[in-house]
Amino acid sequence: MWKRRGLALGLTIWSCYSTAACPSWSPFRAQLEIARLQRQVIQWNAAYWREGSSGVSDAVYDRLSDRLAQWQRCFMPQPQPDLSAPPVSGSVLHPVMHTGVRKLADKYALKRWMSDRRDIWVQPKVDGVAVTLVYRNGQLVQAISRGDGRKGESWTEKVRLIPSLPKRLAGPLANSVLQGEIYLARDGHIQQRTGGVNARAKVAGALMQRENSPLLNELALFVWAWPDGPAVMEKRLTLLSEAGFSTSARFSLPVKNADEVETIRTRWFTSPLPFVTDGVVIRRAKEPEGKRWRPGEGEWVVAWKYPPVEQVAEVMNIRFATGRSGKIAVVAELEPVQLDDKTVRRVNLGSVRRWHELDIAPGDQVQVSLAGQGIPRIDRVIWRTLARDKPEPPPAHFNALTCFYASPECLPQFFARLVWLSSKRVLDIPGLGDAGWRLLHQTHRFEHIFSWLALTRQQLESTPGLSAARGRQIWHQFNLARERPFIRWVMALGLPLTQTALRLSSDSSWSKFTERNELSWQQLPGVGAEKARQLVAFVHHPLVHSLTAWLAAQGIKGF
Repeated sequence: MWKRRGLALGLTIWSCYSTAACPSWSPFRAQLEIARLQRQVIQWNAAYWREGSSGVSDAVYDRLSDRLAQWQRCFMPQPQPDLSAPPVSGSVLHPVMHTGVRKLADKYALKRWMSDRRDIWVQPKVDGVAVTLVYRNGQLVQAISRGDGRKGESWTEKVRLIPSLPKRLAGPLANSVLQGEIYLARDGHIQQRTGGVNARAKVAGALMQRENSPLLNELALFVWAWPDGPAVMEKRLTLLSEAGFSTSARFSLPVKNADEVETIRTRWFTSPLPFVTDGVVIRRAKEPEGKRWRPGEGEWVVAWKYPPVEQVAEVMNIRFATGRSGKIAVVAELEPVQLDDKTVRRVNLGSVRRWHELDIAPGDQVQVSLAGQGIPRIDRVIWRTLARDKPEPPPAHFNALTCFYASPECLPQFFARLVWLSSKRVLDIPGLGDAGWRLLHQTHRFEHIFSWLALTRQQLESTPGLSAARGRQIWHQFNLARERPFIRWVMALGLPLTQTALRLSSDSSWSKFTERNELSWQQLPGVGAEKARQLVAFVHHPLVHSLTAWLAAQGIKGF
């Protein structure tokens, strides 16, 4: 709403990059990396101010600008100029300067801000382009872009072409200065569902183009400040509404505490609105005289933004995880970023092949968002470092028939098998994840994935790292696992067949599986010729035969 690129002016409470560690680069590499990113930021910034769009979202732009500033602090002793500031092309003085708005980190920061203030109001943080309107003797005589807060460009001719904007005012507003946001009018926009739809860039583009854009017909104004207007907010809003700025009055609500702000913020985030928003603005009704307003000094107004739908994070490391079927998954470990209510530290990139296609290396800056069910994902690489120091993936010689036994080279897949079989959908042994299985194996040295069935109560109670009570609990859970249905034990073994297909097979013993040929396997859903060959090979494999014989000796039903 108030903030434009390059005009932070210290308005943000704290940048998450301010505490980031400096890269361990040589001076020569630091010079190269900084120069590359500096050129890109300048290019994005120039495109934004010339055309209203730079090809990346404001969130991405802001984060990489912050990253550049951090690198400069690390490797350059002298303060560097603000590259993201708008070009010094605006020459029209604002009659009342734009203060900008300080962003609060969370509800607790808002509580502190509100603690010693009264007569507080909340407004939506409309996502558009900030402007000053000057009315003299009832006529719209000036429309000035936000610029640097002190000076901007004349948008008067373009703004006069916006049909929804009053060209003549009477009464107290006949000679007034208004500050507000020119926004793209929307029909029932739900921020949570649709996001920003690039509304700000569209508005900026329509106002900056030399030609008259048809989009001007879809623009409107949200007035968020009337410097030196009536001291009483209710009176101020009534007069604005009577003058044609009814949206401002409709969406300016009094609040008593941070809980009320949070309720309204949530409602506006999830409900249909006539504009795009990126948070809420909380302001005190009482304001200083307009002549005292200065960029970065509006202590009577703050913003609480919505949780970002995307973040930019640095890749700290690439590691490889071998799954129970032997497939190698690539995991990107990231600097922690907050998305919605989740702190994201790692993202599964999928297979080694997909990782190579994405071309992600430590030090790269990636865009992260949440997919369905809140699962973090990397959407794209925003910035790649010069040095592509990629780790070497492990050899891909593991498969569904390897690592039933605990040989040294097999431990990753071996423990993945144990974690799988103890999961709720299989044998349901709660509380035994990777760390728990490793602790048991460290003492009892499992031979294969079912060796734990032979552990006695006394052995588990005396396991280092476990209390006697926890040992008894695990022993009890192991005994309960013995009674799980036969199909669950087949799943624990790792037969490459879905649970649905297993149930439809109606086979109640392992011998029934061994009697099946490829054709009979293909009668089950999801099983083609190749899968049928894999199933036949699996059930007749010598290692599987040894394990099923061991389960039979342990009294597991069906074996």
